Amino acid sequence: MKAVLLAGGLGTRFAEETDVKPKPMIEIGGKPILWHIMKIYSSHGINEFIICLGYRGYVIKEYFSNYFLHQSNVTFDLRENRMEVLHKHAEPWRVTLIDTGEQTMIGGRIKRILPFVGSDDAFCLTYGDGVADIDITEAIALHKREGRLATVTATQPPGRFGAIKSEGNRVTGFQEKPQGDGGWINGGFFVLSPKVGDYIEGDATVWEKEPMTNLAEEAQLSVFFHRGFWHPMDTLRDKRYLEDLWANNKAPWKTW
Repeated sequence: MKAVLLAGGLGTRFAEETDVKPKPMIEIGGKPILWHIMKIYSSHGINEFIICLGYRGYVIKEYFSNYFLHQSNVTFDLRENRMEVLHKHAEPWRVTLIDTGEQTMIGGRIKRILPFVGSDDAFCLTYGDGVADIDITEAIALHKREGRLATVTATQPPGRFGAIKSEGNRVTGFQEKPQGDGGWINGGFFVLSPKVGDYIEGDATVWEKEPMTNLAEEAQLSVFFHRGFWHPMDTLRDKRYLEDLWANNKAPWKTW
């Protein structure tokens, strides 16, 4: 099965970084968050990726074109114009980079990459800016069991502020960033049939609006409830939080 990653957005809340690179290339622990997401899928045996490019897509092309070099120890002999690889390590990935347009909405990006999905019965899809310890294998299994055209992962977002624990008027402790108010939201990890393309009109189609609404109304949308860790990288605060988890070897999404 292939995984499609959406990596064409502007990331306007990270202007200090996205002036020169797309949001999925912002680093956590010295690696682009795009790499972290790919590692999540790879830990479940998915090693073939289609990446939807848009804003500054050439940065992602250059990253993968030099990926082997990034992961290796090398000696450059400038006099002989020669490079010697001392130690090499690369992921077992096949990566297809597709320019889906700078202004294209997510629905349009999905429609544009469908020819590259080929004859597969289903493919995975996610945004290029969020990590989770989601059980991709079980999400795929549920999608197959339910037999619908699309499956969306539901998750409960973390609270923005810490919570006070108390008994009567006595504080008993504190809980940092507890789960939200109990509501479930779109966690951004999908399993889709290529037939969802029939629900997408064109480049201006917002995937989360008409397509998903119509799929739900026609009983073609399943839900996979993810009760573990999930966190988007929407703000600088989010980036720092994820960086801290990674630096302290407490990153729940590191399932590899």
